[in-house]
Amino acid sequence: PLCRLTLLGCEAIRPQQVRRPNRSVFQSRLLLWRKKGSQRMKFGFFLMPCRRPEENPALGYQHDLEFVQYVESLGFDEVWVGEHHSGGWEPIPAPDLFIAAAAERTKRIKLGTGVVSLAFHDPFEVAERMAFLDQLTMGRVLFGVGPGVQPTDVKMFDIPYEELRPRMDEALDIILKLYNSDGPISYEGQFWSYKDRELQVKPFQKPHMPIAVASTGRSHSIEVTAQHGLFMLSAAFQSPASPDQLRKQWESLEQHAKAAHKTVRREDWRIAQYLYIAETKKKAYDDVAEGAMRELRDYFFHLGVKPGYEAFVGQPAEEITFDQALAKRGWIIGDPDDCIRWMEDAQRRSGGFGGFLIVATEWTSRENWRKCLELFARYVIPEVNRTNRGLKRSWEQMLKDSAASALPAPYGPGPKVGA
Repeated sequence: PLCRLTLLGCEAIRPQQVRRPNRSVFQSRLLLWRKKGSQRMKFGFFLMPCRRPEENPALGYQHDLEFVQYVESLGFDEVWVGEHHSGGWEPIPAPDLFIAAAAERTKRIKLGTGVVSLAFHDPFEVAERMAFLDQLTMGRVLFGVGPGVQPTDVKMFDIPYEELRPRMDEALDIILKLYNSDGPISYEGQFWSYKDRELQVKPFQKPHMPIAVASTGRSHSIEVTAQHGLFMLSAAFQSPASPDQLRKQWESLEQHAKAAHKTVRREDWRIAQYLYIAETKKKAYDDVAEGAMRELRDYFFHLGVKPGYEAFVGQPAEEITFDQALAKRGWIIGDPDDCIRWMEDAQRRSGGFGGFLIVATEWTSRENWRKCLELFARYVIPEVNRTNRGLKRSWEQMLKDSAASALPAPYGPGPKVGA
């Protein structure tokens, strides 16, 4: 079905279910930090995944793989896959194995670990498996790392909490030495020691695949990212990280990188946040409010995140509302116009970032979720990356020429072509 949309005083045909931003064609420029000719914004997903433990895990994995295929068909750039070993709701324990399966079903999309919990694993084995995976995919791998802070995992692996980040630091140091060395390495550390170890298979990408450090704004993750000149993967959905707070994180990263004589680039910075859009803001709200709060109350609140959502200390979980969660965490729930405005504001206030990751959720039906992603791909991505500028300018010129009777009229009254 088709309807009419008035834009600049003229009629245009657009899908009935989509409302476009009320703005001039020439006023829809994003306030981007990127210089002319630089890379476009990357868009992708953070796939934990997160679903109720009563569901059939095998069917869930097939759904996740189909999801990756679908978002590739929509033109998305990346999918980062989580690692979790306990708790019931996040069922992927080996993101590298999932990536291997997803790579066979896709052709272009980049596939990342989001993240490998380095504190739990032998770093030589991690380095070798990720290098092998990069070869299998011919360079489509992104390597996200973190300490592994899921409380149930930390308890199960029986690692003292204060050791998590030192173990990650040591593991990351070893992995980078293995990737960058031309020959065997030896290493004497607090947690791992090696003598004459070498990767016989190095990564396909040189000197190695992009490596990102997960960050919720803690000074440790920022310092580690800067020390090695890596990507920063900001999990804004896990902290009350406003664009202004994100800007402060980047400024801190730049300062630490300068001190370490390393270079960090904004185009390598990824921001992950919850997002859901529908034809109207009300529909978006109605689609996901119940599912989001069920997930919080049945799972995440029990992992210790509840204080970050409370209006007052000790507020009962059943009293915490969806509106309250939105206000505390800055989730993006609305229509395409709301999403574009958020992107504009976030780019301006943060100083600019190179990639935005939607946290994949199961808060609503799969049909609704797919529709959300289609709306984002059709209307948000081209507006952010300005790939529709030429089309809009050409249309605007046609409207002006038509209003001024400056166009030839081969199909009706008026000057004929070639007359």
